[in-house]
Amino acid sequence: MNTKVDLCGITLKNPVMTASGTFGSGEEYSEFVDLNGLGAVVTKGVANVPWEGNPTPRVAEVYGGMLNAIGLQNPGIDLFIERDIPFLKKFDTRIIVNVCGHTTEEYIEVVERLKDQPVDMLEINISCPNVKEGGIAFGQNAKMVEAITKEIKQHAAQPVIMKLSPNVTDITEIAKAAEAGGADALSMINTITGMKIDIRTRRFALANRTGGMSGPAVHPVAVRMVYQTAQAVRIPIIGMGGIMTAEDAIEMILAGATAVSVGTANFTNPHVTAEIIAGIKGYMEENQVRDIKELIGAVHDR
Repeated sequence: MNTKVDLCGITLKNPVMTASGTFGSGEEYSEFVDLNGLGAVVTKGVANVPWEGNPTPRVAEVYGGMLNAIGLQNPGIDLFIERDIPFLKKFDTRIIVNVCGHTTEEYIEVVERLKDQPVDMLEINISCPNVKEGGIAFGQNAKMVEAITKEIKQHAAQPVIMKLSPNVTDITEIAKAAEAGGADALSMINTITGMKIDIRTRRFALANRTGGMSGPAVHPVAVRMVYQTAQAVRIPIIGMGGIMTAEDAIEMILAGATAVSVGTANFTNPHVTAEIIAGIKGYMEENQVRDIKELIGAVHDR
């Protein structure tokens, strides 16, 4: 039984990885999860300089998930290289660094710093607001997606995964733009913009007013977007969005994802990634699937 998948020419021992921002850089979860068992660890977003993030409160529970407006708080690339990469190198797992920035120049600065670092892939978070374009997120404009992808590819030493925002009219238009810009893979979906109001205080639950919704309630939306995108592009997709169980992960793979990222579930069950890996193996045995590649995009009409 083979659970290995190929992602941008790099072999993962299984298709299960962590979603950026839900697993730190692995150290805080390492006492609960054997990082050696994961296909990859995707780090929290890292910028060219430390970011303080948004004012509090930054997290709110909602039906079927949570809202967050952390604001990509991170220690910056210097500390990340000094502290987090050496820790992750202790384990036999692939390292994917999530990169964030306000401008194209900021992304490139981080990508350049990572050129000679022992990391396997870069995941570019293009849902950050683009300050130079009046606050619009890079990921909501196809021309901007193609342009920033092309620019980053010129500077990156590692394969580039573009992380797509679901807050768009047509996800396939954005996906095709990333592919046209030279992306090696796509990861999707990022959070869906939401809001919560406390009716007792009549105040916004988040200081930022809006936040990114994640959790099981977004899963059907994510599966639909992964399926649509898999029909529109030829590059591999990392599927994420409300994956809580092995069944959720398998559903995402059947929709066309080569690998999956587990996010919000880590907050309620720190052992969940190991349980999902075991569940996928159990499903394969039960259904006599010899190679997990047989499941990628294998959904069909009744």
